[in-house]
Amino acid sequence: MYKVRTYNKISVKGLDRFPRQSFEVGGDIAHPDAFLIRSQKLQGIEVPASLLAVARAGAGVNNVPVAEYGKQGIVVFNTPGANANAVKELVMAGMLLSARGIVEGMAFVQSLRDINDSAEMSPILEKEKSRFAGTEIRGKTLGIIGLGAIGSMVADMALAMGLQVIGFDPALSIDAAWRLSNSVGRMENLQALLARSDYVSLHVPATDATRHMINASTLAAIKPGAVLLNFARDAIVDSSAVLASLAEGKLGRYVCDFPEPSLLGHPKIIAMPHIGASTEESEENCAVMAANQLVDYLQNGNIVNSVNFPAISMDRSPGTSRITFSNANVSGVLGNVLSVLATHKVNVADMLNKSRGELAFNLIDVESVPDETVIKAIEAVEHVIRVRVI
Repeated sequence: MYKVRTYNKISVKGLDRFPRQSFEVGGDIAHPDAFLIRSQKLQGIEVPASLLAVARAGAGVNNVPVAEYGKQGIVVFNTPGANANAVKELVMAGMLLSARGIVEGMAFVQSLRDINDSAEMSPILEKEKSRFAGTEIRGKTLGIIGLGAIGSMVADMALAMGLQVIGFDPALSIDAAWRLSNSVGRMENLQALLARSDYVSLHVPATDATRHMINASTLAAIKPGAVLLNFARDAIVDSSAVLASLAEGKLGRYVCDFPEPSLLGHPKIIAMPHIGASTEESEENCAVMAANQLVDYLQNGNIVNSVNFPAISMDRSPGTSRITFSNANVSGVLGNVLSVLATHKVNVADMLNKSRGELAFNLIDVESVPDETVIKAIEAVEHVIRVRVI
């Protein structure tokens, strides 16, 4: 029986993905094989010796000590793309709110609550509505920084709305490139994109490389009057630089999903309460994807959408047992493990080895169930981190 400890509220549709005959799931599980979390911060939480995997129902994993877990052989999963549509739609809402005087106009309407006569209100509305006219987004240029799952969907949506779209992503993967419309213009650097864009939408993860990538220096290159939209991560934008650019009249508006005290009450800032992925559908999608990944890993050793181990998947060979092991990505480890199996006359039916950065992962199907002596011998191989038999 596999045990999964949940943190936060997880969608029932996700919890239903765990087969009840082989999984025990709950918030007070002792000796869990896996954690299933949303926003729970795991830094500082004691790591059970039994823990094999963590699945984050969402894309960001800044609440998980990923590198530390990797050194212990704990696979960390996320759910890229599961909340992409929710974020995409909110980006469009942000663009429209910034283009038209919708927020200000609604506030003005609410200020007329003392008027009880519609005939009296109508001429006031007609007189004042020009203050909230705004502009249309059709024909404008949207610059997208980060062209992954969300960025590519935002690009398609913007093209359908009649915008011109340009993008910048120095880490664009082959899969992401295939998803991207050929109508999206590729920019060679961030400054060139900022200089051409009427709207700039951020869709990169929060890493050391992207921290404050929007700062005083980069904002100096932005097209005067441009709107900056941040539905990615707060750390990507230096808010003090944004405030300075707004004060100088360089940046037109800032729309974000990450309020902080210094941004509140500013007439050129629209701040939302971190609701980018907060839709019923998004939470269900994230929970289902996270649960499916945990089930496949615990039952088969397959890894899909891990942020610290390589993607690896192999069909089970009929009538075999499966050995999985993680190791430091140095030469000779797999060979030494195979020598152990040969010494103990354990025949290999199929195998697969993958590496990612400093870590590697292995799937080995063997024709007989390895006993404890074999497992102990594999664990003793230098640089092997964790061994499991399925």
